[in-house]
Amino acid sequence: MSVDKAFREMVRNEIELQLKPLRDLVSRLEAGTADLDRLRTVAEQLAPLAGAVGPLFGVSAGSRGSPAPARRGPGRPARAAPAPVAASGGKKRGRKPSSEGGARECAIKGCGKPSRTKGYCAAHYQKLRMLEKTNRRPNNWVDYAEPNSVEDIKLPRGRAAAKALAEAKNAG
Repeated sequence: MSVDKAFREMVRNEIELQLKPLRDLVSRLEAGTADLDRLRTVAEQLAPLAGAVGPLFGVSAGSRGSPAPARRGPGRPARAAPAPVAASGGKKRGRKPSSEGGARECAIKGCGKPSRTKGYCAAHYQKLRMLEKTNRRPNNWVDYAEPNSVEDIKLPRGRAAAKALAEAKNAG
């Protein structure tokens, strides 16, 4: 045997020794792929049953025979197309645009935000609810007051607020 053949044999043995774990892994993957193929065929056979029974358990798999919709990746969902406007002229929901005279300003002087409920903007309406809940609603804070007609009040905070709540409780 020549030195060249001995060297080639030694290299071939070393390469096979190094590649053996890789070959074992590839053979295991091929066996797993066969298992996945069998699992896929079972799932395809059970698809009509899943379509019939799924809604009973709150699972929606789309329409029968069609594949389930593709799942989106993480992130914000795609915006849906705007719904078509009914031509019948039915009642529209939401606040009227200010050009139609529907949205008016908050009743609190200097607020300038559009009114949402009882003539007050969202922030001042929440303040109104809190004042009603604690029996501290001022007399000029009336429902549906004219825009920019009510003077805002500064509520005490912390220890002073606890003291004011106690006084309101004792008075009422």
